[in-house]
Amino acid sequence: MSNMKEIAKMARVSLGTVSHVLNNSAGVRDHLRKRVLDAVEAVGYQPSQLARGLRRDKTNMIGMIIPDITNPFFPAVVRGAEDIAFSNGYRLILCNTDNDHSKELAHLNELRTYLPAGLIVIPSVFSDLTVQAAFYRRAGASVVCIDRLPRNWNGDSVTANNEDGAYNATRFLIQMRHSKLAAITGPLHLTNARERLDGFKRALREARLPIAPEYIQETTFDKQGGYSKTLILLRHIPRPTAIFAGNDMVALGALLAIREAGLRCPEDVSLMGFDDLDLAETTNPSLSSVSQPGYQLGATAARMLLDRIEGDTSPAKHLVLETALKVRRSVAECSEATHPKLKTTRRRTKANSHA
Repeated sequence: MSNMKEIAKMARVSLGTVSHVLNNSAGVRDHLRKRVLDAVEAVGYQPSQLARGLRRDKTNMIGMIIPDITNPFFPAVVRGAEDIAFSNGYRLILCNTDNDHSKELAHLNELRTYLPAGLIVIPSVFSDLTVQAAFYRRAGASVVCIDRLPRNWNGDSVTANNEDGAYNATRFLIQMRHSKLAAITGPLHLTNARERLDGFKRALREARLPIAPEYIQETTFDKQGGYSKTLILLRHIPRPTAIFAGNDMVALGALLAIREAGLRCPEDVSLMGFDDLDLAETTNPSLSSVSQPGYQLGATAARMLLDRIEGDTSPAKHLVLETALKVRRSVAECSEATHPKLKTTRRRTKANSHA
């Protein structure tokens, strides 16, 4: 592999001149700079980012840690962060935790050895980054948390307005004359899951509708969780006429369970998701959902991080991005005319549960 000494020899310049050209650290006369760059191109030299980082105490790399690379919501978040990082001369390193805090800690410890300029984290379940973030800050690297917050977090963050999004979605269901509502929430250790449940409950309280504990089911933020918890809800008497799902993956599982129970969406059970994934428009029926700005979450976090890298020492920032309700065909009005049919299908569902 070619090195700087070979380049200096080929260009007939000093090693210091080569270093100044490659690092743009001092002025070099044009004819010398051209000889160095010609030699670099001729030998195919690639500078070591890690070696450069050791001289500067940090590299041009930004670490990004996400909880589930298979969840369709997160690629847009990553793309937003990567676009901003790349356009400013930084490179993104992506790590997946599978929502496992021990794996998250392993990534955090490993990334420190690469001297990243900063870190963007979507925390795992039970995450507590207080100690790890302090290590990074002492090393001169900033940390921004997005989408959800770890325990005891007092650093920079970018989140969506989860509570208002869930509140507006639930209020719309109530306006569609649904009074028997259920919610399937994500893990309540996560701040975004708790906030969405708070919004759901706030809308019901304002409408003076009861909030029965058995009509609120907690599960993982995935399709299997939505499927299994919907089967439980459909066995309740009275059966809910509308379900608010904590995210779109949960909603997809709920839609499958509704079909397998011999019911129709939205005629028998209306369904509302959260995320507004691209696939929401392609389901049958198309999924009503709360749209949260995934790309903007990542891009905003990256801009915040770059400000810190460039010397911003202002107090911790907590930015909250607004959501929007996207109404599609998975929600219908619950009219009195449908109630007799609901009673019939309810008995059939109960009979199926004992089969």
